[in-house]
Amino acid sequence: MTRTTRMARRRRCAALAVTTALLGTGVALSAPPATASSATAASAAEVAAGATVVAERWLDTRTVDLTVASPAVGASLPVRVVLPTRYAAQPDRTWPVLYLLQGAHDDYTSWTRETDVVDFLAGQDVITVMPSSGPTGIPTDWWNYGSAGAPDYEAFQVDELMGLLQQKFRAGSKRAVAGVSTGGYGALAFAARHPGTFTAAASYSGILDTTAFGMPTVLNAIVAREQLLPLTLWGSPLFNRGNWNRHNPSAQAAKLKGTSLYISQGSGLAGGDFDNLEGAVLEGALWSQAHRFTERLDALGIPAQVHFYNGGAHAWPYWRQEFKASWPMLAAGLGLS
Repeated sequence: MTRTTRMARRRRCAALAVTTALLGTGVALSAPPATASSATAASAAEVAAGATVVAERWLDTRTVDLTVASPAVGASLPVRVVLPTRYAAQPDRTWPVLYLLQGAHDDYTSWTRETDVVDFLAGQDVITVMPSSGPTGIPTDWWNYGSAGAPDYEAFQVDELMGLLQQKFRAGSKRAVAGVSTGGYGALAFAARHPGTFTAAASYSGILDTTAFGMPTVLNAIVAREQLLPLTLWGSPLFNRGNWNRHNPSAQAAKLKGTSLYISQGSGLAGGDFDNLEGAVLEGALWSQAHRFTERLDALGIPAQVHFYNGGAHAWPYWRQEFKASWPMLAAGLGLS
């Protein structure tokens, strides 16, 4: 990747500030497409059974890109799966699963594009899965004005995908989840909304208190940038407050008891990362809500490994470091030595 391309990716963060201006305008934005079926209307088993792999492309002996037809989302979505080195040599065993979730306005290739995760995990007995979270990168069930057919990326990732991994790749029952930015939100939201499903969860610069001051604006800007109506996410932060709280890791924090947690966040602009000014500004905007979230965990008596660091930016150089720092916790949760 050229320096120009890397700089262009870094500047993606700047769009968050720009798209915020759309929220008060009359710009015509569209809602996410409706689907023919609702994931919330079916049991997890039924949801998993309905998803199918319609295409697969092997990139090497360990890495395969799947295309999954998802009833929950109502579309076919890409998923990257990386198998452990010893997978083929041990055809009778099952394997724990590590989910790695993308950030906003990125895609399912981000972890392998921006990190050395394939090599880093080569000697670990874990299946690593990187699913699409849609154009916004927010892995959630959309409200879409209460439509029964609203796309449900949460059911796709938690229920459908896990069922397929068990069928096709001998996935076991232990799983952990980690993510960057909106994927960090997803990691903690999944763990809280599905207690006991994930043994460990890690957030790197995630949105962990979605109703904290300024956070609805950040989320609305992410949605608006993809030409979607902000209200289609979870509704109005005021009039649909209950739905926002049901999706808010901070409001659901008590359900994280028993899950191993890793939370990292930089202070951003205050630390002076002027090589990535936009990313530093966004990182700083998440600083206070991350502190409030960990204070909430403390009040509930829920332990977490926390790394608040001075400076930094909302960018991969910092997330690469944080993933490796969190790996011992994730590995322990997955039952790896």
